[in-house]
Amino acid sequence: MVFGRLVNVMKLPLKYTLRNMWTRRLTTVLTITGLALVIFVFSAVLMMAYGIQKTLVETGSEDNIVILRKAATSEITSIIMQDQANIINALPNIAKSIEGKPLISNEIVVIINLPYIKKEGGFGNILVRGITSEGIQLRPQVKLVEGRLFQWGSREIIVGMNIHTRFQGCNIDEKVKFGGDEWTIVGLFDAGGSGFDSEVWGDEVQLAQAFGYAGAYSSIIAKLERRDGFDEFVSTFNKDLRLQTLEVKSEIKFYEEQSEVMAMFIRILGIVVTIIFSLGAMIGAMITMYAAVSNRTVEIGTLRALGFRRRNILSAFLIESFALALIGGLIGLLLASILQFFQISMTNFGSFAELAFSFSLSPSIIISSLIFSFIMGFIGGFLPAVRAARLNIVNALRSA
Repeated sequence: MVFGRLVNVMKLPLKYTLRNMWTRRLTTVLTITGLALVIFVFSAVLMMAYGIQKTLVETGSEDNIVILRKAATSEITSIIMQDQANIINALPNIAKSIEGKPLISNEIVVIINLPYIKKEGGFGNILVRGITSEGIQLRPQVKLVEGRLFQWGSREIIVGMNIHTRFQGCNIDEKVKFGGDEWTIVGLFDAGGSGFDSEVWGDEVQLAQAFGYAGAYSSIIAKLERRDGFDEFVSTFNKDLRLQTLEVKSEIKFYEEQSEVMAMFIRILGIVVTIIFSLGAMIGAMITMYAAVSNRTVEIGTLRALGFRRRNILSAFLIESFALALIGGLIGLLLASILQFFQISMTNFGSFAELAFSFSLSPSIIISSLIFSFIMGFIGGFLPAVRAARLNIVNALRSA
């Protein structure tokens, strides 16, 4: 019997809460809309930051290493001299190709300007990579989807799909002018949504001649014989005094570092904006809950007279506030999830070049968004719930 009474005590406030939410449909909808918009912005910001990280991290391979000049923040700001490249090419523990050649690629990376498609206008920075045949073997995720590979020793290039769709004159057989010459586009490639989709590739020797990189490179990419041989390779590398101006990183770590600055900037800016919006949503929720308390003073007094305790009243109003927050949070997440079908681009702070990426939703973003939604619900509903719980029974009934 005691158990049955406890169940009834818990059931009635829940039914009461849901019924009153339906009774006050207009204010309920307005409150949910405000909460949903805040969660939409919050989720979109996190999805944007995660999309950038995912795009850049997927660019790297766990099997590859990147060699750059120390303190260089990107391949653009790095330079490796020819004599250093020769030493690196002779180091042990580097994997070999089928032909028995070391799987190592001396590459140059430069930035050029291309006009956006007409409807956007303006110019964007494009990363052009001078690559070797070994460099192509080191990126198996890159697939030609149209046309052919450029001929070695020619002024031909292939472009990533994001460049093809966003910039003028980037179709097959069209010519792009940079480096004092015209370069013919002979193929389009798809890199599976990685950062390479926002690059242009050509023969390293030809691009080096065009941009005055004779005897120097931006970076060196290599594949190790064993994935667990990284520490051994780094130890051997660091023992050579001629290589003291250079450092070795795993390709995955290199691209993770490239994404950190952008992702952190977007998170900080977005969270600041979200907090400002959330203040308005919480105030709206608080006003709604205070109005609910004022309109239901007699009902609250009746519930107290029937034996419901203060904590039952408190929990009933908090449940209502949490229910509003949950519904608003789920709607906001649903709207934000639609962004996954869109692709945007912005300048990569590391390379100073255009990077196209998609919004990406993860379980951690869903959890964070719902937690933030519940925090807004708690802050917006706590004080009104306390006021409802502390109403004097006699005064509440007299207000009828």
